[in-house]
Amino acid sequence: MDTVQRYRTANPYEKAFGYCRALRKGPFIFVSGTTAVDLTTGQVAHPSSTYQQGLKAFKEIVVAVESLGGNKADIVRVRMFVTHENDATEVARALKEELGEVEPTATMILGAKFVSPDMRVEIEADAVVSL
Repeated sequence: MDTVQRYRTANPYEKAFGYCRALRKGPFIFVSGTTAVDLTTGQVAHPSSTYQQGLKAFKEIVVAVESLGGNKADIVRVRMFVTHENDATEVARALKEELGEVEPTATMILGAKFVSPDMRVEIEADAVVSL
């Protein structure tokens, strides 16, 4: 039976809502919806830049995967939820910059509404750790 490993951060939503940033079961890592929350202040970073928010979220996802024994190359799927249609290219630019060489499968949903009006993008990811 595979044990479950969890990775938690100081993101205030994790504790308030009762979830972890990421978990690993066997070779599979699942990363929760990740936004640009500054872990030292609990505030949304870069409220006027979808690109910077996307880049921060992707970097946090990589940290979560690495914290559970994976690496960036193990990321196989991302799901991007974007508030405004005209921000899609900025999120795509952040994806390409942070995970371009990995080329994970991807879905982008437009018109999302988040728990904070300062959030412009939220990203989930799945990884499969090579054994």
